[in-house]
Amino acid sequence: MNKRITTRRTLRLTVSVWMCLALAAGLWGCAAQTAYREGQERAAEGHWPQALQRFAEAARLEPGSAQYRIAELRARDRLVTDALQRGDRAREQGKAAEAEEAYRTALTLHASNERALQGLRLLDQHQRLGRILKAAEAAMARSDWVNARARLQEVLHEEPRHRRASELLHRVTEAARVADESAEPNLSEAYRKPISIEFRDTPIKTVFEVLARSSGLNFVFDKEVRADQKVSVYLKNSSVEAAVNTVLATNQLDQKVIDAHTVMVYPNTPAKQKEYQPLAVRSFYLANADAKTVSNTLKSLLKMRDVVADEKLNLVIVRDTRNAIRVAEKVVALHDVPEAEVMLEVEVMEVKRTRLLDLGVRWPEQLSLTPLPAATGGTLTLADLRHLNASGVGATLGSASINARKSDTDANILANPRIRARNREKAKIHIGERVPNITTTSTSTGFVSESVNYVDVGLKLDVEPTIYLDDEVGIKITLEVSSIISQVQTKSGTLAYQIGTRSATTVLRLKDGENQVLAGLISDEERSTANKLPGLGEVPLLGRLFGNSADDANKTEVVLSITPRVVRNLHRPAAAAQEFDSGTESEIGGRGTDRGAGAAAPVGQRMPGAVGEPGNAPPAMPTTANSSTGVGSGSTAATPAATATGMGMAEVISGTMAGAGVVQAQWIGPSKAQIGQTLKIEVLLRADEPVMAAPMVIGLDPQVFQVTGVGEGPFLRQGGAVTGFSSQVDPSGKVTITASRAGASGATAPAVAAELTLKVLARPPGGTTRIALQSLAAMGVNGQALRGQLPPALELAIQP
Repeated sequence: MNKRITTRRTLRLTVSVWMCLALAAGLWGCAAQTAYREGQERAAEGHWPQALQRFAEAARLEPGSAQYRIAELRARDRLVTDALQRGDRAREQGKAAEAEEAYRTALTLHASNERALQGLRLLDQHQRLGRILKAAEAAMARSDWVNARARLQEVLHEEPRHRRASELLHRVTEAARVADESAEPNLSEAYRKPISIEFRDTPIKTVFEVLARSSGLNFVFDKEVRADQKVSVYLKNSSVEAAVNTVLATNQLDQKVIDAHTVMVYPNTPAKQKEYQPLAVRSFYLANADAKTVSNTLKSLLKMRDVVADEKLNLVIVRDTRNAIRVAEKVVALHDVPEAEVMLEVEVMEVKRTRLLDLGVRWPEQLSLTPLPAATGGTLTLADLRHLNASGVGATLGSASINARKSDTDANILANPRIRARNREKAKIHIGERVPNITTTSTSTGFVSESVNYVDVGLKLDVEPTIYLDDEVGIKITLEVSSIISQVQTKSGTLAYQIGTRSATTVLRLKDGENQVLAGLISDEERSTANKLPGLGEVPLLGRLFGNSADDANKTEVVLSITPRVVRNLHRPAAAAQEFDSGTESEIGGRGTDRGAGAAAPVGQRMPGAVGEPGNAPPAMPTTANSSTGVGSGSTAATPAATATGMGMAEVISGTMAGAGVVQAQWIGPSKAQIGQTLKIEVLLRADEPVMAAPMVIGLDPQVFQVTGVGEGPFLRQGGAVTGFSSQVDPSGKVTITASRAGASGATAPAVAAELTLKVLARPPGGTTRIALQSLAAMGVNGQALRGQLPPALELAIQP
C-alpha cells in the first residue's frame, strides 16, 4: 500500500515539473513574440536603433527562430546603410568630424564593413592631402614654383580629380623643371648669367674652361670625350645655359648634374646614356581609358623604354627619363577622359484599328440525296434504282443561320523605354516573347529527332549613337515589330508559326534635345466576303435576307519617336594641352630638363633674382667684334638673352624680362530679377596683350538659378578667327567654360567672351544672391599665362 502511494506521488511530481517547464517555455516564447512586435512598431515609426534592440532581444530569447534573426539582420543592415550614407555626404561636404563619427557608427554595427573602413581611409587621405596642399600654397607664396609643382603633383597622383590641386597646378603651370631641388637654385643662377662668346675651331675643353670661369661652374669630362674635338660657336647677348646646350648639341655630347656646382659632360651615345642618364618609374592608374590602348600609344608615339600594362588593375607603369615621363603624363591626360554618354528617350506606339461587319442570313449551301438501302438489308442494285421514289431517298440539308455582328476595335500599344548608351556602343531593347519553333529531322533508318529554336517576336530596337563635340548625336536605328499571324500544323502534328514583320533601318543626326518621329510603317487590309443565294441575293436591300456579307478592315501603324539627351560629352582640352613640345627623335622632352639648368620660371611668372627683375640688372658684359677664342672684351652692356628651356621661353623686351600681361573681366547684366524670369549675363574681357585662350569658371547658386544656355561671345572670334568653345554645367552650380582661338594672332579689343542664360527658380533667404567669376586662366600667343583680374561678384536682388 505504501509503495503504491509513493509511486503516485512520484508521478504527480513529474507531471508538475513538466507542466512548469511547458509554462516557462510558453512565457519565454511570449516574451520573444512581444519583443518582435515592439520591434516592428519601432521600425514602422522609423526608430531603427530601438527596433534593432527589440529584434535582437527576440532573437536572443528564441535563437532557433529564423524570422527573428532575419528581422535583426535587416534592421542592422538598414542602420549600417544610413550611417554610410551620412558619412559619404559629410565627407563630400568637407565635414571630417561628422563623417568620421558616422563611419565609426557603421563599424560599431558591422565591425568588418569595407565601405566604412574605406571611408575612414579616404578621410585620412583627405587630411593628409590637405596638409600637402597647404605646403604647396606656402611654396607658391614664396615663389618656390618647383616645390609647389611637386607637391601639387603628389596630390593629383593620389586623387586625380582634386579640383583645388588642379586649379593651383594650372596657375603654377608646367614650366618648372624637374631636377634635384637642392642643386637647382645655385645651378640655375649660374646658368642664367649673360654671356657673349665667339670661338672658331677651338678645342672643346678650352670652350668649357672659358664657360667655367664665366659661370663659376665645374665641368667634368668623361674619358671618352675627345680632347682634340674642335668647336665653332658664335653667341651674342646669350646665357651660359644656351652656350652649354649649343656646344653639347652640335658635338653629340650630353650633360648630367653632379651637384649644385658641377656638371658631367659625356658622349651622347646609347651606351653612355644607359650609364649616365637617370631613369624614373611612373605609374598611371587609369579611370577611363584602357590600359592596353594607352601602353600601345606610349610605345608607338614616344618610343618609351619600358612600358607595362596591367589590364586587371587598369594600370600602366613606365620607366624612362623624367623628360619622357613628363611628356607621357600629357599624353595619358589626353587619353584618360570619360567617354561621352547619351540618354535616348524612345517612344514606340502601335496603333491598330479593326472594323468588322457580319450581317445577313446564311442559307444552307447544299442538299445531299442518298438512296436508302433495300428493306431486306441487302446491297442496293441498279435494278432497285428503277423503283426509287421520294420515300426511298434520304435527304441531308445544311443548317441556316442569321448573322448580325458588328465589332469596332482600337488598340494603342505603347512602349516608352529610356536607354543610356556610351559613345559608339550598341544598345538593344526587346519587348515581346520568344516563340519556340520546333524542327523535326528524320533519317532513312527511321530515326526521328526534334530541335527547338526560339524566335523573338514583339518589339526589337537596336540603337548605336555617335556623340559629336558640338552636342549633336548621330544614331543608327534598327526597328522591327513582329507578331504571330497564325499557327500552322504540319503532317506530323508539329506546330509552326506564321510571323508578320515590319522593320526599318536608318541613320540620322540630331541635336541635343531634338525630337524626331519616324512613322509610316502602315499595314492596311480590307476584306469583303459574301455568301448569297443566286438571284435572290443580288436584290438590293432585300438581298441581305437571302445572303450573308462580312466586311473586315484592319489598319495598323507603327510610330517611333526618339529624343537624344547628351548626359556627358567629351571635354575638349585647352589649346596648350593639345599641342606641346615633345623634344627630338632621339631625346623625348628636350634637353636639359633633368640634367642641365635649374628650374625655369613657370609660364607667365618670374623667378626671384632672374635677369631683368628690378634690382637685378645684369652686369656689363664686354664684347668684341674679332676674337678667335674666349670671351669678348669691351665695355658695352649686353642685353640679357632670352632663356630657352624645354618647358617655356621668357621674352626679352627693351633690356628687361617681359612680365605677364593682364586680362580684365567685367560683368554685364541686370541687378534685379523676378522668380521665373530668364536672364542674360555676359562676361566682357579686355587685355593689354593678345589672348589665345580664355578658360574660366563661374559659380552660382543652383537652388536659385538654372543654367539654360552657355554661348560664346565675339571676343576670341575677332578678325574672323576659328575658335573652339565648350562648356560644362556641374550640379553644384559651377559652370566651366573652355574657349580657345586658332591662328598666330590673339584678341585684344574689349568684347564679350561668354554669355550665360539663366532662369530664376527661387528667392534666396536674404533676397540677394551672387554670381562669381571664380577663375580666369587666360593664355597669350606664345603659351605664356596672362594674369586675370577678376571682377567683384555680381549681386542680384531676386523679387517674388
